[in-house]
Amino acid sequence: QVQLVESGGGLVQAGGSLRLSCVVSGSNGLRYDMGWFRQVPGKDREYVAGISRSGYLTYLGESFQGRFTISRDNARNLIFLQMNFLKHEDTAAYYCAAGAYTKDASAYNYWGQGTQVTVSL
Repeated sequence: QVQLVESGGGLVQAGGSLRLSCVVSGSNGLRYDMGWFRQVPGKDREYVAGISRSGYLTYLGESFQGRFTISRDNARNLIFLQMNFLKHEDTAAYYCAAGAYTKDASAYNYWGQGTQVTVSL
């Protein structure tokens, strides 16, 4: 069974950086298109970034361009979200998801449990 586990969240001051990681296990060598989403309580899950299974194609939401970078290391089954110049409004639970390359959260087959990012003013 495919499992996703995120790590790297925490508390950071505005203007700071964090690097989120997501490890994929149980895939039996299959590679998935991957995405990062975030969610604030009471709001819909928001698409942050996506990366194709090869890593050749990447997408960043407009709000994140110039600040965030998505990448992957297929040899280690890892997906990363490098977040720079963090803002207070980036505070959210961040989730990685596997199985699609789209903003539509319902298209993803697998989800991690999330990692909390809190950006102080």
